[in-house]
Amino acid sequence: MTTEVTGAGSARSPHPGPSGQAPDQRSRGGRRGGAEQVRRTRELSTGFIVSRIAVLGVVAALLIYALPPLIQTEAWTALGVVGVVTALVAYLYLTPRHIPAKYLVPGTIFLFAFAIVPIVLTFVTAFTNFGDGHRGTKEEAVRAIETSSVTQVPGSPEYYLTIAERDGELVFLLVDPDTKAVQAGTADGLSPLTGAEVSLTGKVLSAAGYTVIPTAQAAERDAEIAAFSVPTPGGAVKATGLSRAFEGKADKSYDAACDCVTSPSGGRWVADEVEGYFVDAEGKHLDQGWKVDVGFANFTKALTDPTISGHFLNVLIWNFVFALSAVATTFALGMIVALALHSPRVRGTKFYRIILILPYAMPGFAMLLIWRDMFNTDFGLISKLFGVHDWLGTPTTARLGLIVINLWMGFPYMFLVITGALQAVPRELTDAARIDGASAWAGFRRVTLPLVLVALTPLLISSFGFNFNNFNNIKLVTNGGPYAIDNSTVGATDLLISYTYRVAGFDSGVADFGFAAAISVFIFAIVATVSTVAFWRSRAQEEVYS
Repeated sequence: MTTEVTGAGSARSPHPGPSGQAPDQRSRGGRRGGAEQVRRTRELSTGFIVSRIAVLGVVAALLIYALPPLIQTEAWTALGVVGVVTALVAYLYLTPRHIPAKYLVPGTIFLFAFAIVPIVLTFVTAFTNFGDGHRGTKEEAVRAIETSSVTQVPGSPEYYLTIAERDGELVFLLVDPDTKAVQAGTADGLSPLTGAEVSLTGKVLSAAGYTVIPTAQAAERDAEIAAFSVPTPGGAVKATGLSRAFEGKADKSYDAACDCVTSPSGGRWVADEVEGYFVDAEGKHLDQGWKVDVGFANFTKALTDPTISGHFLNVLIWNFVFALSAVATTFALGMIVALALHSPRVRGTKFYRIILILPYAMPGFAMLLIWRDMFNTDFGLISKLFGVHDWLGTPTTARLGLIVINLWMGFPYMFLVITGALQAVPRELTDAARIDGASAWAGFRRVTLPLVLVALTPLLISSFGFNFNNFNNIKLVTNGGPYAIDNSTVGATDLLISYTYRVAGFDSGVADFGFAAAISVFIFAIVATVSTVAFWRSRAQEEVYS
């Protein structure tokens, strides 16, 4: 008797296997699935390659843009950092590994470039005398002193002058009236220039590598041209108008033996390495100085100078009032509007939301100037409406006006973020509160508000930090005023940032960046302390409502 085996495992079995397909069908299906997987992998790889090429193209463009100025200024440290970062980004996006880093590195680079580096530079600057008159090195100060004292003497060479630019820097193109030889004069000195096209009147029409500035445009830069000089041995080339220049002799010269500046008239200014000036016997110094380290002098000045420390506390109190009022009022109005439009019974919510965010979409500078004009004493709309003709002229109304302006400009932002936070509040919680008999106010206070605050605490802290340093509102609306009759240093609406701007000399045109940086460190410490405490409190709140 013959027995035929028909089990599932038999090669002769007419029944399909566990997958429901015959072996040859499974094989063909496997091949098709493998081909589709390879095709999908190939398509995915193509997309990755295109994105990598785009990213690397942007990085290469930035590298090409950054290299020339860094090499020109001999900023080798910055050049090394740029090279290392570029190599890191290139490696990261050329390798299929390190997927999380591909998303983290761009944000980290921008964090360092626009947050960490400015903070570090501010701290470093706070310990120097960097500012107008102290921007460069001692050698640059000596050169500026010598070139600024240049005077024309009988028999000094004269040139036909053409104003030009090269790489954004001002250049004098000088033509000798006798030999017609052309020279290029920069802040580093004179150099021969060949191949220039010169007119019969001695004006350079074109020169390779230089952009000739038309006379009309040069006339707009007459102050810059008059201050510019080309150093030469024992003197400098200065412009007389826009078409002529002369090579004069320096009235002051530096003597390395005594580390001093002398003049033929007997003047003598000795270098003071502590202050960064050349000082004479009477204690008077030359205008040009150089950058030196001053230790904690800027911080000491901020704390001990009565013209500064005497008003610091009042300014600080108003600064806190303004920042807290700005956050509280914008949050309250944004919450009210967001809750009103969050109700399902309201129709046309999209239209209302578009209208409400218009202040947020408009240019802030323009809106601040419009608000300032509405508070104008003579023709201001708000002044006429409320009968207050000097709204920005008294401390109380000026401060109130600033808070109102900030409320109008800031509440659309709060409205947007609160609207998003309300969408994330579970409806089950609010329904449960309603079923338990809670009133609308109790449900909002006990359920909705705490959950919204947990979500928005970081944004509220950032809003406080922004308004604590809201320079634009103060500068464009009140300029810190009104001021007391006997005190033009500090105004009733000055914040610390606008007060710093004024006492550091930015309004007067003689800026002291070192002192401004020192006060900025104080502001940074205040905001950082408040933010740290607020984040600590918010963490405890998260643990309660999580």
